[in-house]
Formats: sequence, C-alpha cells, structure tokens
Amino acid sequence: MSPDNWGALALVLLGFALLCSAAAWTAPGRRIWAPVSLVALAATAVVAATPDQVTVDGRAAATALVALGGALAIAGGGPVTALVFDLVDRREPPAGSLDHAGQVLRGGAWIGALERVAIFAALVAGWPEGLAVVLALKGLGRYPELRAAEVGTAERFIIGTFTSVLWACACAGVVALLLR
Repeated sequence: MSPDNWGALALVLLGFALLCSAAAWTAPGRRIWAPVSLVALAATAVVAATPDQVTVDGRAAATALVALGGALAIAGGGPVTALVFDLVDRREPPAGSLDHAGQVLRGGAWIGALERVAIFAALVAGWPEGLAVVLALKGLGRYPELRAAEVGTAERFIIGTFTSVLWACACAGVVALLLR
C-alpha cells in the first residue's frame, strides 16, 4: 500500500470515529458507539504509526485531517467521559448520576468541549505548555464550587477532566503522527 493510501485510510477511520461519536450522544447509543469511536481512534493511531511513511497529500487533505481530528476531540470526548462515569457509577442509574453532576457543576459539558478544543489546538500547534494553562484555568475556575460541594464532587471533577484531556490528547497525537 502506498503512503497516500495509508493517509486516505487514516482520514476514513477518523471520519468513521467522528460519525460514531455523533451517534454516542444518546444514552443508549453511548454504550455502543463510544467504545466503537475509541476503537476507531486507536485503529487510526495504529495506521498512522505502523508504516514507515504515511502521506497526507496536499494542503486540503491536511486541513481535512486537522478538522476531523478537532471535531472528533470535541464531539467524542463528551460520550467517552459519560461512559466512564457510567462505569464508575455502576450502582446508580447513569442518567440520575449525570443529572446530579450537572446540577452541582453547571456547564460541565460546555466547559469540557472548550477544554478539549483548547488542548487539541495547543498540542497540534506544537505548544504543549498550553495543556498546563488549560488545566490551571479549569482548576482555578472550579475551585470555589469544588470547595463548597458535597463529598465525591471533586473526584467526579478529576475523573471527568482526566478522561476529557486524555481523549483530546489522543486525537491530537493521531493528527501529529499523520502530519509528521
């Protein structure tokens, strides 16, 4: 297979992962499509890392790659984070648990999406220090709510943040591998 074909395969896999992420935004779809999206992202990473040279030929393909990776970082992180919360909250109904978390830490889904896009952009731009800036801003911004909240809220904040950040880093890592 030629390097251009490897690059095209990576773009198709990223597009498939993005479609799976979009389907994972419903509660029933999350259990099926979020893991499929994760597997598709991992498959893209394998494709990007395996051959000696993967070519994403041309400016339009590179732009599509960055756009797909960024969209996947934003759209895929929410369902994957919710799925992790489902696994953490096995004893509680997942819908009730997520609703309660949304009442305690308002705006979490929007903050998570903005966090993922900032981390993705910083890493793809070659500025890894941006990761520290984003995490510091988020931690300092949530500190008063976390200090006043009930027991377990800080743990949920950490779990959600780590899951979200790891997803954005994985998406940025795949894009960086393909752009090398």
